[in-house]
Amino acid sequence: MATEFEEAVRRNPHLKEYLDECRAETGTIPGFYTNLSKDLADASVPSIIYPVGDPIFIHIKGDKNTREIRYIAIEPQLSEDEYEKYNRITDSILTKAGDEFAPQDEEQLKTLIIKLLNKSVEVEGQPVTTTLLDKLLMEKLVSLNQEEYDKISYYLYRDIVGLGPLEPLIRDPYLEDIHSIGVESIYIVHKIFAMIGTNLTFKTQEYLSNFLHTTGDRIGRPVSDARPIIDGTLPDGTRINAIYSTDISRKGSSFTMRKFMEIPASIPQLIRWGSIDADLAAYLWLLLENQMSIFFSGETASGKTTMLNAALPFIDRKSKMYTVENTAEVAPPQPVWQQLITREDGPVESQVDTFTLLKVALRSRPNYIIVGEIRGEEGAVAFQAMQTGHAVLATFHASSIKKLIQRLTGEPINIPVTFVDNLNTVLILQAIYRKGSYLRRCTAVDEIEGYLEEAGGVITRGVFSWDFTRDVHRFRGKNNSFILDRIAVKLGYDDKRMIYDELALRSKILNRMVEENITDYYKVRDIIWAYQAKGISGIPFEV
Repeated sequence: MATEFEEAVRRNPHLKEYLDECRAETGTIPGFYTNLSKDLADASVPSIIYPVGDPIFIHIKGDKNTREIRYIAIEPQLSEDEYEKYNRITDSILTKAGDEFAPQDEEQLKTLIIKLLNKSVEVEGQPVTTTLLDKLLMEKLVSLNQEEYDKISYYLYRDIVGLGPLEPLIRDPYLEDIHSIGVESIYIVHKIFAMIGTNLTFKTQEYLSNFLHTTGDRIGRPVSDARPIIDGTLPDGTRINAIYSTDISRKGSSFTMRKFMEIPASIPQLIRWGSIDADLAAYLWLLLENQMSIFFSGETASGKTTMLNAALPFIDRKSKMYTVENTAEVAPPQPVWQQLITREDGPVESQVDTFTLLKVALRSRPNYIIVGEIRGEEGAVAFQAMQTGHAVLATFHASSIKKLIQRLTGEPINIPVTFVDNLNTVLILQAIYRKGSYLRRCTAVDEIEGYLEEAGGVITRGVFSWDFTRDVHRFRGKNNSFILDRIAVKLGYDDKRMIYDELALRSKILNRMVEENITDYYKVRDIIWAYQAKGISGIPFEV
């Protein structure tokens, strides 16, 4: 075993027990990884363990017969006797909590739980911390050994502060989505292994119902049979959509969680993953630096918001940013950023929708307006903003430029077809299964030239396409881009072809970041802003 693995086993007896079971079953133990890479998906029968924070470990376990992959969360397990002690301690803590000041945040809640736990138990080998009042009240303390104390501490944190049986999934940085249908079925979308089933369960409908009640209260969206749908954001930014009703969800209450990335993916990461190539990224860089309006369009879970966030460092650091969203997902790195979230609950007169916030944006004079997603009449205000000189970025649900235009000009958005050319460029993103792997790719980039009545509609020009067979991007717009030519004129180039030389230089810079393994979002941002401020002399490597 590697030293880190040995240390993890020493700290966590339940991990040793699990490894012993694996050895007895297969004759081997899983490999231990502290960081996962994409090439692990190439293994036909993977068997790897990785930590997500003591005492939780994850085992990705392949079956050599069925080729099915399972996601197994390795946690301490409570015996019947330990579970009975856990319930007694929980009752004691709830009784004592009434005499305490209400915690104001998660840290205070964790501190209070530990304080009340220590007042409810006596641990072998440790001094008893009971007060005289406790003794006068004749409270019988629960006796624990150190291992039991550690287990019960974890479960108290997990079930009161955390998200119960979902705690391993919330901690796992390699997850994108969590899907639960009824009591038994919890599935996840893994960044490397795609959709796989888990060993986690809510066990009873009562437990699942209590979980949804607690979660709804936590985010200010109480749920009931009369109001069965939750749509909101957890404190860590994870987005949840839940249906609390067996009348509506026939297999039982269900929910989907979309994990929030605390640090966004960077453009070099997306290049490394193959989502885009350096030429396409350099094209985005030129457009965003020069205040062009761009829609990131595609189906659900195609990577629209990930691509949008990754591209935001291309915008000048001095720009004033204004974001409007239903749930907070966009995070511009620019220091001047006004973040607004819609309010859909409460009396009608207190609700604030995207349409209203976008109208406010026009009075705030931002350089860039970012809309989390355009669905309805707010689209007209977004195009009005483009007409008045604001760059607008947005995510949108459409799988092609043709369908995007159809949605924009139809109900309920109703943009006049002659206004569509206020939008400059559209990226089409898709989630694709290719050769057994789950990929996210920018499959097309189209520029909007304008409405031409003689042609019967809006004229578009494809500048990038994706070759499915070879999994490569092709720059079809080299020396032939409508938008880049406009930027060349704006920048005062004597020869429009000079803009393509600039694109090539920026493409080299981005490729060098990939080669130098510079993928941290903030390091990438700093290099891009240094180039904008000082030119090639601001780059910390040779190009």
